[in-house]
Amino acid sequence: MKIIDLRSDTVSHPTPEMREAMAIAEVGDDVFGDDPTVNRLQELAAERMGKEAGLFVASGTMGNLIAVLAHCQRGDEAIMGTQAHTVNYEQGGISALGGVFPHTIPNLSDGTLRLEDIEAAIRGEDVHFSVSRMIILENTQNRCGGVVLTVEYTRQVAELAKRHSLQLHIDGARIFNAAAALKADVLELCRPADSITFCLSKGLCAPVGSVLCGTKDFIYRARRLRKQLGGGMRQVGVLAAAGIIALEKMSLRLSEDHTHARQLAEGLANIPGLELDFGLPASNMVFASLKSSVHQNAKDITDLLANDGIRVGVVAERRIRLVTHFWITDEAVNRTLSAFSRVLKTV
Repeated sequence: MKIIDLRSDTVSHPTPEMREAMAIAEVGDDVFGDDPTVNRLQELAAERMGKEAGLFVASGTMGNLIAVLAHCQRGDEAIMGTQAHTVNYEQGGISALGGVFPHTIPNLSDGTLRLEDIEAAIRGEDVHFSVSRMIILENTQNRCGGVVLTVEYTRQVAELAKRHSLQLHIDGARIFNAAAALKADVLELCRPADSITFCLSKGLCAPVGSVLCGTKDFIYRARRLRKQLGGGMRQVGVLAAAGIIALEKMSLRLSEDHTHARQLAEGLANIPGLELDFGLPASNMVFASLKSSVHQNAKDITDLLANDGIRVGVVAERRIRLVTHFWITDEAVNRTLSAFSRVLKTV
């Protein structure tokens, strides 16, 4: 039975072209800075993000952690949303390893933080207070349904940060999805930020890795921190080769994934027992909850779906998440909807 895996776009595996590029990649020792394939990836990433330099890291979580440690001192505060990946899914790393306090404010339904709330969260000049050092935005915003932050909103936050001498970091794990949804140049989404992390290993299909981008001075500090965290990598050009294809080719086709997500959402909305939590998807994520007429919980339903070869994610007791990616086809969408219909008729 062919498995259809919608748990996340992290399950996407390398394309045949990526596997071939990995097999023949020219490599060196990246800790010494002489892996040509890694260097090319970092230069390409920095150019796409509108930054001076880039650093290949093992994961988005590592990239976000390094960014906070590079911007902040121990005891400083980083302002972010209550739904931010950094505060919910990164094991408190900025506090445990950096002594940096997450100052959370509410995310609105569109994923944004109210400018007034950001300004109110910035600490005044008082010896009793921590120092507000940076703001973190997430684009797309996962826990708000994969919604997209606009170019204009990002500019407004950047201007606010600059007025208060704060740094702006974007957790851009799926920033190319945001650009595709907005039909915007990814550079325009990233230009206002001081630093950005984006993932190669989600919808872009690379097997491992993210890239952190910023100024040359920032990346110099980030490289030292990566080494301190145990993230120095040697002949890692075999992975960077897939990342180059991810940037040059896979980043250009994400609107197809968004189309499949919308098809899934429209189909699920017509199945008795289900309701969409955030309406039609803004990008490649679909969230659906079980109505009260369904007595089983989300785990029960996903177990039944697994018997049909359909894997979906459980994100709450009665909420399911489906994430589209390169390996989800029209046929996969139709098979998934048929499986949901069958399962919900039997429970």
